Amino acid sequence: MRKLVLIALAFISIQAFAQGEKKERPNRGERGKQMMNLSPEEAATLQSKKMTLHLDLNEKQQAEVKAILLANAEARKAKMEERKAKKEKGELQKPTQEQRVKMANARLDHQIAMKAKMKKILNEEQYAKWGKAQARMAHRAKEKKGEMKKKMHQKKMQNNKTE
Repeated sequence: MRKLVLIALAFISIQAFAQGEKKERPNRGERGKQMMNLSPEEAATLQSKKMTLHLDLNEKQQAEVKAILLANAEARKAKMEERKAKKEKGELQKPTQEQRVKMANARLDHQIAMKAKMKKILNEEQYAKWGKAQARMAHRAKEKKGEMKKKMHQKKMQNNKTE
């Protein structure tokens, strides 16, 4: 009888350890903050160098890609500053449905334009490789968004239980 109890206890303890929660990497948030603090020029340079390594770009392609990335980084930084200023003033509000549709259309138009520019710069093999990387990044972002929603839902449920 004792042996059965010990075996059952061993299985339960093994199962408890096996189903422990995944721990997040501690530096994950810090890295994102560091990237946000970069100037548009620094961000564009880093991104273009990563693309050069990944796609094996020549110097002409590097210069053209860096110019596009610099324009994108400057626009992104301006939007971040605008949003930050609104938040500090207390004017930041959730967008209406109409504003959401407008923002989604603008984002998609930008993606289409970016794709067209990259198609002009890159050869077919590079463009295919770049497209795969973009799809992979979009998939990761979608997964991360789903994880965040799940965490928010769990926190909401925990808060409801404690109240």
